[in-house]
Amino acid sequence: MKAFDSNYKLLDEMYQDEYYPDFLVDKVKAELQKVIDILERGETDTEVIQEKLDEAVCAVNDLQDEFDENDSEIETVARDCIGTTVGYILEWFGIPIDVEEAIRERDW
Repeated sequence: MKAFDSNYKLLDEMYQDEYYPDFLVDKVKAELQKVIDILERGETDTEVIQEKLDEAVCAVNDLQDEFDENDSEIETVARDCIGTTVGYILEWFGIPIDVEEAIRERDW
């Protein structure tokens, strides 16, 4: 079992941009942390991992109204940031899932 990179700041670009309320970025981060948690426990089955990614992305989809209510939205910078973060997580753990496939359930 491998621990996630303690030096990597999840969603750092979103946290640095005041356009994204920190409490909402925290919610996105919490969903990605669920994926990290199963990977840290040693999960390597790509179907199981993809299922957890789908759940995380669907949960992020569900946050869109909350972003809107706070004069924000999951747009280009956020999409890129989330995609880059997912890519880093998969690479760190050596999971052979393409980023586009990993976030296939997104509607943002």
